Amino acid sequence: MISLSGRDILHAWGKFVFTGVGLGLLIGVTLTMAGVYRGMVDDGKALLDNSRADIWVVQKDTLGPYAESSSLQDDLYRGILAMPGVAQAANVTYLTTQVRKGGSDVRAMVVGIAPGPAGVTPGWPPHLVDGRQVTRGHYEAVADVAAGFRLGERLTVRRNHYTVVGLTRRMVSSSGDPMVFIPLKDAQEAQFLKDNDAIWHSRRRTEANPAFNRPAVPGLLDAVIASQSTNAFVNAVLVTVQPGHAPQEVAEAIQRWKRMTAYTRPQMEEILVSKLIATSARQIGMFLAILAVVSAAIVAFIIYSLTMDKIREIAVLKLIGTRNRTIAAMILQQALALGVIGFVVGKISATFAAPFFPKYVLLMPMDSVAGFFAVLGICVIASVVAIRMALRVDPAQAIG
Repeated sequence: MISLSGRDILHAWGKFVFTGVGLGLLIGVTLTMAGVYRGMVDDGKALLDNSRADIWVVQKDTLGPYAESSSLQDDLYRGILAMPGVAQAANVTYLTTQVRKGGSDVRAMVVGIAPGPAGVTPGWPPHLVDGRQVTRGHYEAVADVAAGFRLGERLTVRRNHYTVVGLTRRMVSSSGDPMVFIPLKDAQEAQFLKDNDAIWHSRRRTEANPAFNRPAVPGLLDAVIASQSTNAFVNAVLVTVQPGHAPQEVAEAIQRWKRMTAYTRPQMEEILVSKLIATSARQIGMFLAILAVVSAAIVAFIIYSLTMDKIREIAVLKLIGTRNRTIAAMILQQALALGVIGFVVGKISATFAAPFFPKYVLLMPMDSVAGFFAVLGICVIASVVAIRMALRVDPAQAIG
């Protein structure tokens, strides 16, 4: 029977092979989309790993700093650093913006890192592939290689220019944007400081407010105007825990005494996966379902077409006493062979296309195994129509 099925495939090998290649391209897209989802999850985990924090302290009742905006006073870390079980506490800011490189823009997450020793202070890039860490308080930057910068190049964040002194790798945001690390003061200015025109208009409105002209509040006007030219806010405080202390207990103590929200690593990972990329995951899931239906339709059509082309041959087989399960097995083998060809082509295309995809694609071996059996299952289901039609063939058609 294997020989009979193989001979039939060789009889129409052109249609069979080209259909397998077309199916393989669809399977390749399916594997790539699954890899995109895996890559998004891996980007989120890489973001948390690279921060080297055990606890994220953010604005009360927010999901910051990655899923929601968060704003904290930048002196809060001092009180947190004095709490039992806290080893390190460092301010950090995150700003996703267009970083200018010459005449072009690069979308990146600008990270403001607090002063401190490299390799110890949370928020700093844990490793470099070239150059050095930021050592000055202003106008130096460390960039991920995915941003396309080179050592010594100048980039622009808002109004200030920075020199790239170091390069790192796999330092990305949860959406896959490369990170650019700059000193905290510069990052605060880029994120929170208003431009000159906005400050001027704000001062005009403040001066025009009669409430500030009352003698009962002397000096209030000057204080408000001065506050508009400075900023003292950060997005989060990254905390590391001393050995022997449970992060959950330390986080609960911070929430109790500092009246802020504190997330541990598992909680922050849950926020990134279930909140931040949940919509993208549903979109990818719907896309995978559509591709599965289209693949099943293609397999069903080609197997049905091949079966229709050999109706007379099937009638002859039934006339000479061939059992129905033998005919069904022949059609099923053809469908499975089509699926195997399609999966091999799809796996090869996905592997070679992944490095050129705009987002990070992580192809997991288990996803490939699951995809292989899913393709075989789709082929089995798609062959049912052709098998039902073949079993209804009248043996008399062989002599009709």
